[in-house]
Amino acid sequence: MNAMTRRVVIGTAAVSMALAMTACGKAGDGDDKGGDAGDGKTIGLLLPENKTTRYETFDRPIMEAKIKELCSDCEVKYNNAAQDIETQKKQFEALVTQGVKVIILDAVDYKSTKSWVKQAEKQGVKVVAYDRLAEGPLAAYVSYDNEKIGRLQGGAMVKALGSDAKDANIVMINGSPTDPNAPFFKKGAHSVLDEQVKKIAYEQDIPDWSPDEANRKMSSAIDKLGKDGIQGVYAANDGMAGGVITALKQRGIKVPVGGQDAELAGVQRLLSGDQDYTIYKEIKPEAETTAEIAVNLLKDKSIDSIVDRKVDSLSGDFKGIPAKLYDAQAITKDEVADTIVKDKVYKVSEICTAQYKKACAAAGVK
Repeated sequence: MNAMTRRVVIGTAAVSMALAMTACGKAGDGDDKGGDAGDGKTIGLLLPENKTTRYETFDRPIMEAKIKELCSDCEVKYNNAAQDIETQKKQFEALVTQGVKVIILDAVDYKSTKSWVKQAEKQGVKVVAYDRLAEGPLAAYVSYDNEKIGRLQGGAMVKALGSDAKDANIVMINGSPTDPNAPFFKKGAHSVLDEQVKKIAYEQDIPDWSPDEANRKMSSAIDKLGKDGIQGVYAANDGMAGGVITALKQRGIKVPVGGQDAELAGVQRLLSGDQDYTIYKEIKPEAETTAEIAVNLLKDKSIDSIVDRKVDSLSGDFKGIPAKLYDAQAITKDEVADTIVKDKVYKVSEICTAQYKKACAAAGVK
């Protein structure tokens, strides 16, 4: 795959749109503007939660902008489920009832979607699974090579530990058990850490990817292992890494911590030295590809030139789902200038606030 060489280029327009939408994303919030959803010009967009900042900051505005570029008279009916399964079910069913023929679904709980997607298919509705592989007869799936991302995380942790890796006790703060990507991140990370560190001394899955719960579990790990019993912490994303780092600081502990998603706060923690690495994903290609697939399906056009493989659902009940999977890369503070800044993910002024100006200058971020 050549995706590793492709950088995310977040356009100024997308970022501007993102800033305008930062207040959005509560359960039930949605955009119902436009004409009749059954007019063949409406695409449903359902995102799972708003604790991870990427969804409202990047995924949503990028997809909406790309759909508008490809289909100027198309409308997007959007809702965020705020991590509530029943809320998302109602949102999905409402779109089907309204006559929407294509739905982009990022599932709160992938196992719950089977009956929804099957019923939608019976009514001629095509469902594109975004970021998380839902259950059901999907028209397409767009995401990342998530097990490889886990391996990148594990490798970055080993690198951060350096010569101390073989003697290191690691805490693993994993993602939500209802997110089908979380087991792949965990499996990939374990495949590296189990071989390269002394042991995984404490491990917890965190419902809803909650930073607050990650903070509490990290405190429990410290109580169990002691201040000197932890040499590194794997956190499955940047939000939880923030909760972990707060717990460590409260006990006066400084060890390598890593995350995922290159959230703004995570990038700032890289620069300040509080966080050692994050995973920089190709969100723009992922979101734009999903938008392109959705528009093609709406217009009854082929998606064969867009997808590059076929995958099976996690249950194995649904096989040969057309898919496009993107890659990612692990970055430290030394790569921020050549990735995040170069690709205009965030403006330097957003990253280098007064608190981080000195750290930015030291890392060549300007």
